[in-house]
Amino acid sequence: MHIKPEIRILGIDDSSLHSEPVMIVGAMFRGGVWLDGVLRSHITKDGNDATEAIIKMVTGSKHFGQVRVLMFDGVTYAGFNVVDIEAVYEETGIGCIAVMRDYPDFDRIRAALKHLPSPDIRWEMIKRAGEIHKVISREGETPIFIQHCGIDLEKARDIVQLSSTHSNVPEPLRVAHLIATGIVCGESTGKA
Repeated sequence: MHIKPEIRILGIDDSSLHSEPVMIVGAMFRGGVWLDGVLRSHITKDGNDATEAIIKMVTGSKHFGQVRVLMFDGVTYAGFNVVDIEAVYEETGIGCIAVMRDYPDFDRIRAALKHLPSPDIRWEMIKRAGEIHKVISREGETPIFIQHCGIDLEKARDIVQLSSTHSNVPEPLRVAHLIATGIVCGESTGKA
């Protein structure tokens, strides 16, 4: 894949857990500069429907044929509704990048999963996301961490750096978060 400056990236984040079902929002960007569209769907708090909901949201969109990369805020949404990024890639054919501000505390995650149905299945989906890599998304910023599938590490790093125009978080994810929390909470909150 050749990475063009205006590569189409769909960043997906969830809203606040204050409402059930939990809204997820996709922000369709050209690179890290131009917002081209917004998608939304809903998932269950601590459920097991995030992977299917995201696949349906992406493949049912008029933007589907243009999207070159799906970008996720980690692999857990709405509490511990785990997104199987390998399954998303297999169903959509679109490379996936999961972005995290901090390196995950797997001991705490594993302990929390024990309080939910199907903890072993959730844990396997988290592990399927693959190795975690440290990335400097913007010069002088705090490093972030990524996982990837359907796209090689070098290209995933390049796309994260290209799209991190206003902070160390790629713009498609930053804007998806602002939209999702703004709609649900009445005002955007958190990590913008």
